[in-house]
Amino acid sequence: MDQPETAGRPVLSLEYASKSFGAVRALQGVSLELFPGEAHALAGENGAGKSTLIKMLAGVYRPDAGRVLVDGEPVVFHGPSEARDAGIAVIYQEPTLFPDLTVAENIFMGRQPRRSLGRVDHKAVREATAGLIRRLGVDLDPEQPARGLSIADQQIVEIAKALSFDARVLIMDEPTAALTGTEVARLFGVVRTLREQGAAVLFISHRLEEIFGLCERVTTLRDGRRIASELLDGLTEDDLVRRMVGRDLGELYPKQAAELGPTALSVRRLTREGHFSDVSFEVRSGEIVALAGLVGAGRSEVVQSVFGVDRPDAGEVEVAGKILRAGSPTAAMDAGIALVPEDRRQQGLVMEMSIERNIGLTGLAELGRGGVVRKVLERGRATDWAVRLQLKYNRLSDSVGVLSGGNQQKVVLAKWLATNPSVLIVDEPTRGIDVGTKAEVHRLLSSLAAEGLAVLMVSSDLPEVLGMADRVLVMHEGRIAAEIPRGEADEESVMAAATGRGDTGKAA
Repeated sequence: MDQPETAGRPVLSLEYASKSFGAVRALQGVSLELFPGEAHALAGENGAGKSTLIKMLAGVYRPDAGRVLVDGEPVVFHGPSEARDAGIAVIYQEPTLFPDLTVAENIFMGRQPRRSLGRVDHKAVREATAGLIRRLGVDLDPEQPARGLSIADQQIVEIAKALSFDARVLIMDEPTAALTGTEVARLFGVVRTLREQGAAVLFISHRLEEIFGLCERVTTLRDGRRIASELLDGLTEDDLVRRMVGRDLGELYPKQAAELGPTALSVRRLTREGHFSDVSFEVRSGEIVALAGLVGAGRSEVVQSVFGVDRPDAGEVEVAGKILRAGSPTAAMDAGIALVPEDRRQQGLVMEMSIERNIGLTGLAELGRGGVVRKVLERGRATDWAVRLQLKYNRLSDSVGVLSGGNQQKVVLAKWLATNPSVLIVDEPTRGIDVGTKAEVHRLLSSLAAEGLAVLMVSSDLPEVLGMADRVLVMHEGRIAAEIPRGEADEESVMAAATGRGDTGKAA
């Protein structure tokens, strides 16, 4: 395995580790080495074994075969606390702080310095927290409550907490999925600071440009096996994709030409005070319209009001010539609108339910009588969509929670496409899914549009917007700042409108 010439001994290693869950072999003979001062990427499709590997290093799982080594010595972690005591910390995509406690209290929860008579030394806690924050080179008030912090700031708190335990290895699992470009740049600055201070960083991301921009080496997993561990210098994104998926992916944005039909969705002067104002647009049959803009511009809030999840204060939504009752998802569904929400776990799925039951939730009236679902009909519906969307699963009766993120997204899509909608709204359709599944979702959206479906897509992924949209509607501070046709849309024009700079495209 390639490694930096001056790296010395790895601080953390896996040697030929395997792990199975019943008949499913999640990892098979995987080895990995993390060196001090190095950022090492872990790449692979959803279901490749990345989460199992992370949990093994973090003490959640123990390998069935193989071993974990710290500073070259074999160790057996009996739980996450033992891994933490060995200097290993995991920073997850969604931090889990106590919202009513301050930054300092979250960092030192349960181990605050004490004064005489056992009282907490609040001054010492504040000073220790301030020192950790200075070490990371960021500006954060130790006395600020965690409630109201951005996801980016919450991650900084989690990193500071890890440093307070003298962590030497930071495992960062999709840390940028919910961050803006500015927040990503700040996080990368923190990671580089940690590397300069000698920490080893294991970085997991589906965004290939981040892997190439931050890391020195990459280990690629496929189907639970290590395909390669190599230096990124000299490697291309296409090379990495081939290792991940085992084939040439083809075009990531396979946009088909589609004949545009009549207006399927018309939104007129929609307003929800404090969130967005005077939003108007149309989507035609066969058209993919992207709603772009920075995080917080009001894009998700608009589509939630269009679908009736939130009731707008003014304006109207019309589908096929019929004005919808405001604030009624039932009315939207009856009119032929489907909404794939941004947060698939919290809003799109019932995680404890089976795959087939989740797919059938939007068609209970068709699958039985008197509130009793006919199992054969439910299974048939789920099987049809599982085949069409190339869903990877063991049994349709399994909990949807056991699926990878990309396959969970396919279940949400199946659930709504089974309603045979005329308008499909997809909010961040490929967030947190691997590059192979991303191409499949793009191919699906393109083919649906070619069949006459009207698609309204909210996306923070600018290449996705430019690659898939026939028109781009750019939001800025709750208003549509520009409408840009496909032939004129580029990164500069979209970002100029998103940041409120100048008159870009056709004002909406």
